[in-house]
Amino acid sequence: MKINQLKSNKTSNKTRKRLGRGAGSGLGKTAGRGVKGQKSRSGVSINGFEGGQMPLYRRLPKRGFKNPFKLKVQQINFNTLNSIILKHSLDKNQISEKDLFEKKIFNKSKGKLKLLNVGKIEETINIEISYASKKAIEMVEKLGGKVNIIKK
Repeated sequence: MKINQLKSNKTSNKTRKRLGRGAGSGLGKTAGRGVKGQKSRSGVSINGFEGGQMPLYRRLPKRGFKNPFKLKVQQINFNTLNSIILKHSLDKNQISEKDLFEKKIFNKSKGKLKLLNVGKIEETINIEISYASKKAIEMVEKLGGKVNIIKK
């Protein structure tokens, strides 16, 4: 097949309406807008106007709030940490949040990480992370590991 053998769709070669170009065009004078009134003028926006009746968007109650200052935090626990160490062969002596983001184990756009005390941990680990619960820090330090909280 060559370029000169291609056939175009019927809709792809539609010509635009040339409004207000004389009576012979069929769209002269008022250009298909009818006669006079607000809708025949340019710059008119009356979407949502319901003829004096209270518009739907004002009849419905206001609801909800999006806090622009909300902190995004992802949870990581000992169960997931153990599986990540096995799967991605990470160094137990130095696990950092930065490495977890760089290796795309966690998505950085979903927020910083918080270590939680869920599951069991068998071996000692040293971890550098944004947030951690008190119990999680206790568990790691009990086994001789260390939790380093990253300052902003």
